Amino acid sequence: MAVPKRKVSPSRRGMRRSHEALTASAHIECSNCGEAKRPHHICSHCGHYNGREVMAADKAKGVVRV
Repeated sequence: MAVPKRKVSPSRRGMRRSHEALTASAHIECSNCGEAKRPHHICSHCGHYNGREVMAADKAKGVVRV
């Protein structure tokens, strides 16, 4: 049975976990309405993508309807 011979030091444990940090998600400004949106996604506020309306949007609720 595999059992560690020595206790893993906090430094070594931290180096192993160094790549597990959370990164902030990217947001850009919508070219139509100016709201923050994810890159390469339809704007949830106005329903525009790449300069044209792709889906009708309910501006009162701020949710895209299909």
